[in-house]
Amino acid sequence: MIGAIIQARTASTRLPQKVIKKIEGKTVLEQVILRVKKVKGLERIILATTNKREDDILESIAKKLNISVFRGSENDVLDRYYQAAKLFKIDPVVRITADCPLLDPKVVEKVIDFYLKGNYDYVSNARPPTFPDGLDVEIFSFKTLKKTWKEAKLPSEREHVTAYIGNHPKMFRIGNVTAKKDFNYLRLVLDEKEDLILIRKIYKELYDKNPFFGLEDILRLFKKKPELIKINQQIKRNEGYLKSLKEDKIYEK
Repeated sequence: MIGAIIQARTASTRLPQKVIKKIEGKTVLEQVILRVKKVKGLERIILATTNKREDDILESIAKKLNISVFRGSENDVLDRYYQAAKLFKIDPVVRITADCPLLDPKVVEKVIDFYLKGNYDYVSNARPPTFPDGLDVEIFSFKTLKKTWKEAKLPSEREHVTAYIGNHPKMFRIGNVTAKKDFNYLRLVLDEKEDLILIRKIYKELYDKNPFFGLEDILRLFKKKPELIKINQQIKRNEGYLKSLKEDKIYEK
């Protein structure tokens, strides 16, 4: 059963409680779930959150939108994914993060289609990235997830679900979907307050016309209002992962 697992928690450090911030009257998590529901071919959608009481609100949001919920380890996100996929019998697994309220269902479908048509263990659109940060999608077999879950040891590999795959490319059949042009310089993810400012402005411009506007709509908007790009351009891509790598060095000592 092909399914999407959306990881989310309220205890974000750079922008606290970012997944329950409001955009056009709905929480970020609601906007993400509603967009994932638009992806064709998914047989189940699961919210994978933590066992902490503060994340009860996320479970409530998921249930309100009629999707499944799994609750597990806060920091071992890889275990959370593995246990959720195992419980709900998901294979292959589409990985979505809840800090992507500009997720484009068509991009997700493109990555899924690429995976299904090839003989891959893992496919993404971010190795290397040509889509904007915030439109990342990954899909992998349950067998690949199980192998990763068994063998990944570093804290960064437990927190960042597919880091082990990226660290051991020769062990897996890896595919990558590229955009028609390199849009890697665009930042459409939610990690900092500047990101929220930009995302709210994009929604304000496009949401009323089509609540499920996609990348093409955003690119047209940026062409019309290029000043929007500058709002969060100074922030590095993958800051959270880079921080985890520093923690690995502490751990190894």
